Amino acid sequence: MRELIVARHGESAASVLGVMNGDAAAGVALTAAGREQARLLGEALRATRIDLCVVTGLPRTQETARIVLATRVGGGATDAGATPVLVLPSLDEVRFGAWEGRSLDEYRTWALTAGPAEPCPGGGESRAGIAARLAAGFASLAGRPEATVLCIGHSLPLRYLLDAAAGLVPAARAERLPYAEPLRLTAAAVASGAALLAAWAAAPAWRS
Repeated sequence: MRELIVARHGESAASVLGVMNGDAAAGVALTAAGREQARLLGEALRATRIDLCVVTGLPRTQETARIVLATRVGGGATDAGATPVLVLPSLDEVRFGAWEGRSLDEYRTWALTAGPAEPCPGGGESRAGIAARLAAGFASLAGRPEATVLCIGHSLPLRYLLDAAAGLVPAARAERLPYAEPLRLTAAAVASGAALLAAWAAAPAWRS
């Protein structure tokens, strides 16, 4: 891989309600606003050749990708009609455990007081566990043969990568990403970010 373009999915029904959804079986879809955001992302990337589109196991990333790629076809992008799509569950949203389907504020109250190695109650993930699986997923992308890869993902996983690529370990509270806005990383930045996340997951401590 030469370049990774990352973007958060479009607005979803769970986002509007302010509730947590990391369970793919819930089938959370995009809102009308989210579909329009996805279309605009496709327009923004029309002139960019995309050799592979990566999505997570959650429907909102897959729906965003379908709209992005369909928009590119409509705009005449030469690669859009044949762009392969890869589902990579290692980049999935957080498994929220007891907070699945509950409010973001409830989850944040726990997250801001829990240590990075503490699992989320109810069978959820620790932030160190999240970082470890993301490190493996993004490292696998850095070694892909395709030159330009588009990854439609989730706010916290993408924030972890972007911060790590800039040399920053995770913080207890992660800044959320806007919907469907593309950000570009070199393969070297992705690889270094993945390595930093893997090291941090082995001995996690929040950055101040």
